Amino acid sequence: MTSFRRWAALLAASAALLATPAQALDRPVKIGILNDQSGLYADLAGPGSVEAARLAIEDFGGSVLGRPVELVSADHQNKADIGAGIARLWFDKEGVDVIADFSNSAVGLAVQAIAKDKQKVTIVAAASSAFTGKACSPNSVQWVYTSRTNGYGLAKVLSARGADSWFLITVDYAFGHAFADEIRKAVTEARGKVAGEVRHPLATQDMSSYLLAAQASKAKVIALASAGSDMTTTVKQASEFGVAGGATIVTPIVFLTDVHAMGLKAAQGLQFLTAFYWDRDEASRAFAKRFYDRHKAMPTMTQAGIYSSVLHYLKAVKAAGTNDASAVMAKMREIPVSDAFAPKGFVREDGQMIHDMYLVEVKKPEESKGPWDYYKVLATVPGEEVFQRLSESECPLVKK
Repeated sequence: MTSFRRWAALLAASAALLATPAQALDRPVKIGILNDQSGLYADLAGPGSVEAARLAIEDFGGSVLGRPVELVSADHQNKADIGAGIARLWFDKEGVDVIADFSNSAVGLAVQAIAKDKQKVTIVAAASSAFTGKACSPNSVQWVYTSRTNGYGLAKVLSARGADSWFLITVDYAFGHAFADEIRKAVTEARGKVAGEVRHPLATQDMSSYLLAAQASKAKVIALASAGSDMTTTVKQASEFGVAGGATIVTPIVFLTDVHAMGLKAAQGLQFLTAFYWDRDEASRAFAKRFYDRHKAMPTMTQAGIYSSVLHYLKAVKAAGTNDASAVMAKMREIPVSDAFAPKGFVREDGQMIHDMYLVEVKKPEESKGPWDYYKVLATVPGEEVFQRLSESECPLVKK
């Protein structure tokens, strides 16, 4: 009888454990923000992404499943080997469960591969379509934008609005070529014309000859397949010399901090797609004000995306009842994304978070009501229209 009671008690205890939806963890949940803290991408991500993650943790309550949530951060210096080394240390020695941001695709791809082997989670805020393509991982999600959305998607949206002739000014390396190819594909599909293309070396200081070639083409759109200093230099010189004429200047990758640095006089009229603008609606304004009070700058799309993704990760841990990567990722795909960054988003089986994008135009100086009031939102573009279709995905996880 004693043995039977002991067996019955054990069975009851086991049943109770199985019935409990969430078990307390035996250690803190640790989140790492790995990005450029001091170089090219420091303003658009950097310390601001760390602050955004901290704000998300606080909004969630600072703990999950009975354990505190801890935040660590590091500077990968835009070097894949340094980023990979930090990731291994965090995963192997410091118990980090998830690493987010990256901003640099080369670093992100290196860390994503390590995380896949070690059954950890990565949340990517970098552009390469490879993250959810051939290099996709069951434990990774791409959150903010891709080369597809901001190259192909931009050209598709503008072509539908009557932009039927284009000229490309392309930075001459893989990044620029990828975006130029995406733009060309969308223009061709819309039966438009690419009137010409010129390529320039990275970090070119004098863009006048390239801009004159674009002007001579008489194209309606001058597309800058570049980013960072190459993009800002071209925009400033186009404004300074009046080269654009009646053409619209567009560029795939623009951040709020880029426009802040260029100033409205130089950047006015520039059009692009963005995943987030702080003055979009009541929810985005409320989040942005809280972020500004801490960081003294309005959030970029990357920083807002980090807030959103960290918050969603913690919701998934709570729902899964564990920090096990596979279980958490299943919940990240199951739970809809609804926050100040993405009011109606969702994570697909290839790891792509689908959300609306926004076609914006930089205001004229006289249209701005004050600091950081930089964009006019011309259109809300449904995510399904600009993210790569699942049927086109090269991700091995996608069921054909």
